Amino acid sequence: MLGSRMNDVLQLDELLDSRLDQGRRPVEPCTVVIFGASGDLTARKLIPALYHLKLEGLMPEPFRIVGFARREKTDEVWRSELREALGRFSRTQPVRDDVWAAFASNIHYCHADIADPVGYERLRSMVMAFPEERLRSNLLFYLATSPSQFSEITAHLGQAGLLHKKETGITPERIVVEKPFGHDLGSAQHLNADLTRYAHEKQIFRIDHYLGKETVQNILTFRFSNGIFERLWNREAIDHVQITVAEKLGVGARGGYYEEAGALRDMVQNHVLQVLALVGMEPPVSLEAESVRDEKVKLLRSIRPMSREQVAQNVVRGQYFAGEVDGEVRPAYRSEPKVKPNSSVETFAAMRLFIDNWRWSGVPFYLRTGKNLPLSASEVRVQFKPAPNVLFNASNEARLDSNSLTLRLQPNEGMTLRFNGKVPGGGTSLRPVRMNFSYDSEFGAYTPEAYERLLLEAMAGDATLFIRRDEVETAWGIVDAIRQAWVGKPLTNREFYGAGTWGPFAADDLLANDGREWRNPQRSK
Repeated sequence: MLGSRMNDVLQLDELLDSRLDQGRRPVEPCTVVIFGASGDLTARKLIPALYHLKLEGLMPEPFRIVGFARREKTDEVWRSELREALGRFSRTQPVRDDVWAAFASNIHYCHADIADPVGYERLRSMVMAFPEERLRSNLLFYLATSPSQFSEITAHLGQAGLLHKKETGITPERIVVEKPFGHDLGSAQHLNADLTRYAHEKQIFRIDHYLGKETVQNILTFRFSNGIFERLWNREAIDHVQITVAEKLGVGARGGYYEEAGALRDMVQNHVLQVLALVGMEPPVSLEAESVRDEKVKLLRSIRPMSREQVAQNVVRGQYFAGEVDGEVRPAYRSEPKVKPNSSVETFAAMRLFIDNWRWSGVPFYLRTGKNLPLSASEVRVQFKPAPNVLFNASNEARLDSNSLTLRLQPNEGMTLRFNGKVPGGGTSLRPVRMNFSYDSEFGAYTPEAYERLLLEAMAGDATLFIRRDEVETAWGIVDAIRQAWVGKPLTNREFYGAGTWGPFAADDLLANDGREWRNPQRSK
């Protein structure tokens, strides 16, 4: 009898898996053109991701990969450089020579300068010489370059007849652009206007690698496929939500970039607000890209605007000074290369946001991110409202903790449900206990790199995991209001924190004023 029930469960799981797979848009034969082919992103992320798609049998057949860069080299030289880099950066070792040989035979190099129109004619001639029509028409242009070159590249592609603006339907030509997408609302709007001169919005895939992480995607699955949690996912049951994106590394060699960006631009505007949108959004009418992205934008637009005075009450910045992380001495931010000795740039940011809609009215969302924290971890902690203090609290010396659900995005991806249980014995002592779910234990250790999933979706023309224009601009509007309130204000003593700690005292004050406290991620065991 038990065996029969197990077979029924397995058959149901297979049926559900089949239905989910049927929803994926097929990947047609295509050509991927990488601008910035000699850069670090190409060697460390893009080529290893494409190689692993080939290894897993997920690359379309046929396919072509064309590198576009100004350094003069042949196909063979570039292939050799990529093979060497793959030996260092592949997530699976050793690299399989048979798979690499089949993969590398489809790699070509176009020597050209991004600013030279002749180079785009050379690229066009190369692409038009490919044998199959779909390799000549189904084109994905990956702009792994400085954001200042996005507009120029797109214009040249349009002028060369390689990129055609399409108004409807699935477009055979697409461009992928990396973050940062602008440095404020005005620059983002200007860049969007430039790109949409030569490409329709549906042809533009703004990539945030955070959305390619398996566990970030699973937030939607967890929420909308489990009725027991969706019924609790509102102001009636939830006291508050904490989102933490912590980095153990300091700024290091990126001091010059960080002086311009800071934690708000580098992390909050994209990664942190993306997680917030997925946690808080309403159920989409379908899993189609526009339906999902519509709900994310609605959520971001529901965030309560803040005046300058309200920013001071609800947002905290911080900057690390010298300390130790895992026994390693770390210098102060102001001592990092290319950082001003009196810099007030934030390496840490924490904030309290309110979402003014029916589901979340009155529920605070606490967000924080920072550099040189005790460990690298990303998690969402949903703190439920406490039970009435009429039974067990009266007979327990320590106040019982309220229930919570933690979604661990990285590392040790999984979920933890925290509730109270009775300690065995003759008494009535209670203590918090945890119920853990680990992705590795349940599904195995294989977790694809974010870029693998994102490249696969871009080749298929599915924009669900990419960021839409109005989403980018709405997020910048939130961040800009905070940055403007900080202009001309030096850091206070309570806004500095030692490297290796969980942030400044001012961040603790933010929650303490509400009678709450941060719940710090725990090290994996």
